[in-house]
Amino acid sequence: MITICEVGPRDGLQNEPDVLPPETRAELVNRLAAAGLPVVEAVSFVSAERVPQMAGAEEVVGGIERRPGTVYAGLALNEKGYDRLRGARLDEVRFALAATESFSRRNANASVDEAAEAATTVLARAREDGVRSTATISVAFGCPFEGRVDPERVVELAKRLSAADDVVLADTIGVATPGQVRRLIEDSGASSFHGHNTRNTGFANAYAALEGGAATLDSSIGGLGGCPFAPKATGNVATEDLVYMLEGDGVETGADLDALVATSEWLEAVLGRPLEGQLYRAGDFPASRTARST
Repeated sequence: MITICEVGPRDGLQNEPDVLPPETRAELVNRLAAAGLPVVEAVSFVSAERVPQMAGAEEVVGGIERRPGTVYAGLALNEKGYDRLRGARLDEVRFALAATESFSRRNANASVDEAAEAATTVLARAREDGVRSTATISVAFGCPFEGRVDPERVVELAKRLSAADDVVLADTIGVATPGQVRRLIEDSGASSFHGHNTRNTGFANAYAALEGGAATLDSSIGGLGGCPFAPKATGNVATEDLVYMLEGDGVETGADLDALVATSEWLEAVLGRPLEGQLYRAGDFPASRTARST
């Protein structure tokens, strides 16, 4: 069985033109947890001026109906963000830093070394506090400003972040291919993969990450997502589509596919537009249910 980390409420909504109220974002978190997803990235503790879609994180957390067995995570890029996360009593801190200087400056207003030092401090505090931690290396395969990324740079960063409970390789702009993903997961020892389907390789890349040894895959309900600091970045791998593929192939996820489809249908109405995911529009296929039960 593999773990799916749902990033829709944070990484998905941060690129939407509209700012959803905290109560709506909390309802999305509740629906995703009720669908059996074991980890939900609920909020981001970052500046509301830089990412207005993530304003009111504490209000969102206040509206969450905590479910036993669900890990509720939040993004923090510095100690101030971590202090807010601790105040909100979330279960996991997720720290993201870029593999390239250009992206790091635009995304975190810091050099790669400065971001890595901040990550080391937050990860150490999390360990002392008994809080789970995840470190994500963004633009691990390609950068919109610097092009292809040297895999050795990513391997070195993964070593520097080894204090985290999980290290995630993120294909932030969706340029990786399956062979590249599998090799870099193997070489870096990363335990997780975060893919975007920008060039229609996201699902193949997710499967390749599992073949390379990853135990956790990030995905976003309805395929929502992108990055406000990465030109032309499009949505994440859609959670319901990913569950359909994996479970149809005998890989257990523990997720309720019908509940995920219903959540995408609800979210389509909330946002007032079709989502990028395919399954919620096409529907499940009965034969796949037979395959999953045998």
